[in-house]
Amino acid sequence: MKNTKKYIAAVLAASIFTCTAAIEANAELDLSPENMISLQNALVDLEEIIPEQDLNNDGSVNVFDLCIMKNQLHKESQDIKDMTIPITDKYVKFTGRHILKDDTEWLLQSGSATEFTVTGTKASVTISGDRHSEYDKDYRPRYAVFVNEELILDKTIDSKEETVTIFEGDESQTASVKVMLLSEAANGPVGVKNINVSSGASTPVKPSPKKDLLIEFIGDSITCAYGVEGKSSSESFKTTTENFSKSYAYLAARQLNADYSVVSYSGHGIVSGYSSGDKNSDQLVPDFYSLSSKVSDYDSEWDFNKYETDAVFINLGTNDINYVTNDYDTRSEEFVEAYIAFLKTIREKNPKAAIICTMGVMGGGDEIYPLIETAVENFKAETGDTNITYFESAVHNITADGVGSDWHPSETTQINNGYIAADKICKALGIESSGTGLDAAADANYDVVCDKDSGAYAAFYVGYDKSLWINTTEGGSKPTDIEATISGIELKAGGKYNLVFDCTATPDAEVPVLVTGKSDYFSSSLAVSGSDVHFDETFTVPEKDTNAKILFRIGGMSYQNVTIRNLKLVKIN
Repeated sequence: MKNTKKYIAAVLAASIFTCTAAIEANAELDLSPENMISLQNALVDLEEIIPEQDLNNDGSVNVFDLCIMKNQLHKESQDIKDMTIPITDKYVKFTGRHILKDDTEWLLQSGSATEFTVTGTKASVTISGDRHSEYDKDYRPRYAVFVNEELILDKTIDSKEETVTIFEGDESQTASVKVMLLSEAANGPVGVKNINVSSGASTPVKPSPKKDLLIEFIGDSITCAYGVEGKSSSESFKTTTENFSKSYAYLAARQLNADYSVVSYSGHGIVSGYSSGDKNSDQLVPDFYSLSSKVSDYDSEWDFNKYETDAVFINLGTNDINYVTNDYDTRSEEFVEAYIAFLKTIREKNPKAAIICTMGVMGGGDEIYPLIETAVENFKAETGDTNITYFESAVHNITADGVGSDWHPSETTQINNGYIAADKICKALGIESSGTGLDAAADANYDVVCDKDSGAYAAFYVGYDKSLWINTTEGGSKPTDIEATISGIELKAGGKYNLVFDCTATPDAEVPVLVTGKSDYFSSSLAVSGSDVHFDETFTVPEKDTNAKILFRIGGMSYQNVTIRNLKLVKIN
């Protein structure tokens, strides 16, 4: 009997010691009272045990896990305390380039941010400004604060220190917070000094989780989203109209659920910054790529070992145009050599990343883009590096999509290019692209098929803008005797698509429209009377189809002219 009592006492002592050790090792769990109730029910077979309830990671769910949970919840229900939390890796996640100076983390580049979750009854964040906060109000650093993904503040900093309230109330709450620099590096940083919280939680501030992908964007004013909120092309640069959260780069990262880092400066280039034709050697991105920022006081070397980049997206060359074209034969070679040298630097700093090169949104496709193609191909031949690709960005459609300050891309253009960038990054990384926002018919094949047995005949022509002109001389007896086909279209399973086009028919006609492939996905018709009658319909595709097509049935009427213009088949989700 005595031996039995000693045995039981020893087991209890060991249990208490094990539970206490486990509690110490799991002092920062994110738990709620509902979690404890669920675990208690699971231990008495009222609910199913789940792997996440093994809090001490010993391979089983038992009373020790319940001890850990009770202890943690007890700690978090203690008296409310006022705390000042420093901005360090322990408490926040950093996005983009930043630097610690004067007990403040300075956000240096477009989109640089701090992200965290905070729990308590009251929370605020202290924001710092430097000498740039004394600039004219339209040129000071601009920043935003997001709480639970909702924008609560967007302003230029106008003081050396200001406090932003995140929430306050009688009940404890938890919120995700992001403080982001919206303007570009050249106009100065914004500092995040500390987080102030009233909380009973043992760990009231925690860093937001890192995402699976990290993408670096290197660019100029287009990447900075210069003038994206400008009201006309005649407006000049202001930080109050520059908003990185509307840049194609930020939108692409969001679509891919990726973290990002940015190096971008308006007016900068590869061999010359923006100029009237003379060389501007003061504004070259390669000269500043290795620095946290080109701005004095923050121009320390950036530690590339901090983060492993999955992809690097380069959008440069627009500002080189005037210099290079002023003496194209000589300066084109200079551009190619400088681009190759920059690629070597990027590869050295990002040894495993896929590299994607582009330019052309604001023009330069005829002059500079072929030089980028040459540079990439020469780089591949010289180094044997094949983890690099390129594509030409389409010039923005100012008439359809509008324009920002100084003829820069509008918000609509930035959105469209965000979808394209996300797709190109997916392809470079070998992952499935959602195709969202893309024109699935952009690279489709145009043809007109006539039923010879019915005697139908039509000539057709495809314009440079992908307009389709059809001249019918013999229409046959029914609409299916002549079909205009747009084929080779890839559709995503479950995708919702918007089909738009403008149609002109002489004489007036009823034009059946069909989207088909493995099955018929959509069928409608358009009554065409007059010029450019607009069609706009939405449908959902139940299955993946890599070779779908759009059909326009225009047979049955001889001596008819039909024109189809501005056709797009865009995946909207």
